[in-house]
Amino acid sequence: MSFHAWTVFALFWVVFVTTPGPNAVNCISNGMTLGFWRAMVGVLAILTQSFAFLILSALGITALIAASPAAFFLAKLAGAGVLVWLGIRSWINAGRPVRAAPRPARHVYLHALAVATINPKSVAGYLAAFSQFVQPDVPIWGQMVFIVPTALVITTLSYTTFTALGAGIGRAALGMVFNTWFRRIMAVCFIIYGVLLGVSATPQPRG
Repeated sequence: MSFHAWTVFALFWVVFVTTPGPNAVNCISNGMTLGFWRAMVGVLAILTQSFAFLILSALGITALIAASPAAFFLAKLAGAGVLVWLGIRSWINAGRPVRAAPRPARHVYLHALAVATINPKSVAGYLAAFSQFVQPDVPIWGQMVFIVPTALVITTLSYTTFTALGAGIGRAALGMVFNTWFRRIMAVCFIIYGVLLGVSATPQPRG
């Protein structure tokens, strides 16, 4: 993989993972309610999803899913429903005091993994990465040696920052009014992401 191609990919990935989406909202929420270190289990789940999607994309499975309207439609509706449900639940719980919730790490991990997997940015983002930035005349696995570490490091830095932001807000948000409305804004974000996912068209790889 050429240095130029790697640079273009890295810049794309920075934009991809730092643009606020369901993963970012979930990291902020975990940081607020769990504290920084316990919330980092959610970042580990995002890294699991990212690694899996990178490998699947290299194998062409992500493009195969996107090419099947029926499969994408069902996955899209399921993901939209989960995001809307998370938003409604977060809105209902917004008036309750923020405290370290006794959620086991396994629950935090699986919840974050589910949010990352149904993230409406995921399929489009990975298709874009592998249709625009991977060099077709170079063996794919030789490029993956550079792509995977780059993507995972940038992803880690991005969502660790979102988690730290949430943890900081959780410590600073002593006023109940601010706390409630901030959490309601995040709840609305989940609902909006769910609606957008439900009405979105199937992403198509560009040649």
